[in-house]
Amino acid sequence: MWVLLAISLLSLRFNRLIAVLILACSCVWGYINDVIQPVGAGFIIALAALALVSTRLQRRPTLRIAVEIIALLAAVALTMHWIPGFNNPRIVENSVLGPRSIPFGFSFNFDKALVPFILMIALPSLFVSAPPVRVARWCWGALILCVPGILLIAMGAAGLKLELHWPTWLPAFVLANLFFVSLAEEALFRGYLQQRLSLMMPPVVALCLTSILFGALHAAGGPLLMLFAGISGLVYGLAWMWSGRLWVSTLFHFGLNMCHLLLFTYPALRPAIS
Repeated sequence: MWVLLAISLLSLRFNRLIAVLILACSCVWGYINDVIQPVGAGFIIALAALALVSTRLQRRPTLRIAVEIIALLAAVALTMHWIPGFNNPRIVENSVLGPRSIPFGFSFNFDKALVPFILMIALPSLFVSAPPVRVARWCWGALILCVPGILLIAMGAAGLKLELHWPTWLPAFVLANLFFVSLAEEALFRGYLQQRLSLMMPPVVALCLTSILFGALHAAGGPLLMLFAGISGLVYGLAWMWSGRLWVSTLFHFGLNMCHLLLFTYPALRPAIS
């Protein structure tokens, strides 16, 4: 089911009809296996109805705006796991990757995986748009170097330490983090918010505002995580701003997460015992 859901997300950029059909199969499978419960199924059906309605509102801008607002609110609620009816299975619980890492766990999140589909209702150009800013090729090289650079700065700030890992559950982490975390968060923050804000204000201002909001999403992890999430958001936002491609910013997001997991204390440094 989860591989099927990932395939639907991968297809969404290229063929929406095929992506939706694969998603429908994933939803049926999820319902049979109790990952999607009746309330969640009702929510998905309501969103499908919203998508059908949106196709008929191209010449009614006021109603179109209302549909977009509803879709955005639904995407935020799913990102924050506020919608009941989704029984996201816990894949890893209290795994300690190394002697200096704190316990870690993750889930396969069906609700969060729906975010790109919902935001396509609000903004059809979610995956591909005209780049707000074009830059020289060397800028991309510098941006790639920022990925390990952020983690090294975090190490200098005593937030991380070097610690090599290769967990047995790495394939499951790759699937979950790429499709159900990185893509979902990039769809909301870069594909939708930064793109919409860039139409209303200078692209650099939109970049900064979106990065601040992205940092705020990580408030539960404390001030240091918020700070570095915000800095990371600048890197992801630049990747989107220079390319206009959602998958580019998603791969930067996923790349940083993978570097963190494989090379540093993950998800954070264990506090020293006094």
